[in-house]
Amino acid sequence: MAELVRLNKYLSQAGVCSRRKADELIEEGHVTIDGHVATTGEKVSGREKILVDGVAVTKEERTVVLMVNKPRGIVCTAEKREKNNIVDFIDYPIRIYPVGRLDKESRGLILMTNDGELVNALLRARYHHEKQYMVTVDHEITEEFIKQMEQGIFLEELGVKTRRCRVWKNAKNRFTIILTQGLNRQIRRMCQACGYRVRDLVRVRIQDLKLEDLPEGEYRELTDAERDRLYASVAKGMKQEKQAGGGTPYKAGK
Repeated sequence: MAELVRLNKYLSQAGVCSRRKADELIEEGHVTIDGHVATTGEKVSGREKILVDGVAVTKEERTVVLMVNKPRGIVCTAEKREKNNIVDFIDYPIRIYPVGRLDKESRGLILMTNDGELVNALLRARYHHEKQYMVTVDHEITEEFIKQMEQGIFLEELGVKTRRCRVWKNAKNRFTIILTQGLNRQIRRMCQACGYRVRDLVRVRIQDLKLEDLPEGEYRELTDAERDRLYASVAKGMKQEKQAGGGTPYKAGK
């Protein structure tokens, strides 16, 4: 007998969307199972006829992870109603979606995949996955600014203080910052709280994956070595969570 899994997990593993987005689709009545409208928490074996907005869901045999150099103006969403969505921009032959977000006016490295479990694991901020950015602001950077950014800043709009981070000055009005969290427009909000305005923001690294010479607007698949390191990093975080009393071990895709 086939193992039953929650529908949101099945949709995530099939590369349709994240578990969170799957829950939204189910709640809004977009998903059917063998002709009936699915309900939250329902379980499936994968042998059923599962449709999302009338389109059949099938699992891909091969797991794909892409490194993309996103240009300014492209939106990190799979939402088709957004004309500048990154899925249509990439136009990859297999259904994939972005891992997290890089706001519309920012550019640089973002990962895209059809492995929903990888997405869920990478988006869990408690694992402290590093992301590195090069930021240009509107006036000269001071030592006080660097200290403020490093020590964490309370963002009134979000009601939270940012984690301590590493920051260093590269030029008169350019600095590098390494974050281990991904709050909405975090760097822009942090700079604004210190009296600065971001002119350009480029993400250059996620964990040990570096943008390097990948041209803007282009993408490539991760090498086997890069995939192995990424999955090992995710598995380590999941193991630590399990030892702390929560979560389940992560199994890498094919």
